[in-house]
Amino acid sequence: MLNASIAGASGYVGGELLRLLLGHPEVEVKQVTSESYAGQPAHFLHPNLRGRTNLSLVSLQELAPCDVLFAALPHGQVAPRIEEFAALAKRVVDLSADFRLHDPADYPLWYGWEHPAPQWLPRFVYGLPEFHREALREARYASGVGCNATVINLALWPLYQAGVIGKTVVEVKVGSSEGGAKPTRASHHSERSHVVRSYAPTVHRHLAEMLQELTFNEQQPDIHISVTSVDLVRGALATAHCFLTEDLGEKDIWRLYRQAYGDEPFIRIVKFRRGFYRYPEPKILAGSNYCDVGFAREEGSDRLVVIAALDNLMKGAAGTAVQAMNVMCGFAETAGLEFPGLHPV
Repeated sequence: MLNASIAGASGYVGGELLRLLLGHPEVEVKQVTSESYAGQPAHFLHPNLRGRTNLSLVSLQELAPCDVLFAALPHGQVAPRIEEFAALAKRVVDLSADFRLHDPADYPLWYGWEHPAPQWLPRFVYGLPEFHREALREARYASGVGCNATVINLALWPLYQAGVIGKTVVEVKVGSSEGGAKPTRASHHSERSHVVRSYAPTVHRHLAEMLQELTFNEQQPDIHISVTSVDLVRGALATAHCFLTEDLGEKDIWRLYRQAYGDEPFIRIVKFRRGFYRYPEPKILAGSNYCDVGFAREEGSDRLVVIAALDNLMKGAAGTAVQAMNVMCGFAETAGLEFPGLHPV
C-alpha cells in the first residue's frame, strides 16, 4: 500500500481528497494537516467522513515522510515550501496554482506575485491526464488544475488541436464551493442564495491555463471568458460560442470529439435528441470525476456552441489530482474514482 498525506485538509478540496483516498484500494492515508484545527478529528470539519476515519488533524510541522504528498494549501503557500515538501515525499501533487504555469513571468501578471521558486516550474507536469498522460507516467511532481480552466480546456481542446476555430467566447456558471470554505460577506447566505451574479465578466486568472494548454503550433487561442456565480453548491457549466474557420458539419464535429476522447475514462460526449438531459448538466455530476461535453451546430452560420459540465471540487480539483496520482504511480487510472454521481439529487 502507498501511504499518502494531505497538507491543507481543512478546506473543501482537502476534504474531497480525504474522501477519495480513504476509498482508494491502493492508498493508506497517513496524515492530514490544518493549522487552525490541529488536534481536532478530521470528521469535525468533514462530517460526511464520520465512521470512515479516526485521523486527527496535525500541523504542517508534524508532517512525516510519505510516498505521496498532496498539497491543498492556498495559492502562494506551496512554492515557498517546495524544497521542504519534496524532501518529505517521492511524489508531490500540488492543487494550488503555484506550479500550473510554465513561465515565471506569468505569475505577476495573473496572480500578483513573483514566483519564489522558478527553478521548480519545469519539474512540474500540468496535472490533467487527458492532456499529459505520458509525461505524468514519468513525473515526480504534478500541478493541480483550475476548475474553470478544466471545464473550458476539455470543452475546446479537440477543436484547437485540429485548428478549426478562430475566436471563442465562453461563459462559465459556477457554484459557491468554488469560493472555498472560508466565509466572506459575499458568500453569506443572505447575499449568495438565489444569485445569478457576474463576478468576472471580462477576465479570470484561469485564462492563463487556457492560453497555455490550448496553444498549438505557437498559435495562442483567441479566447474570451466570463464567469457567473449561480445558486449551486457544486458544479461548473461552460457554454462556449466558437466561430469555425472551416465549414464543418455535425458528423465532422462528432469525429473530432470521438478521436480525442473516445478512449478517455472520464470524458463523456453528451448530445441526445430526446429527453431533458440532452446536453451536459453539472447537477448529476456532483461527487463524480466526469466531465460531460456536448455541442450544437448553428445552421447557416459559422457558430458552434460547445457545452461542458463538471463538479468543480472533483474533476476541477481533487478528482483530477487523484487521477494524476494514479497515472504517476502506475495504478488503474480509475482507481478510487468510480462513483458515477447521483440521480435524482
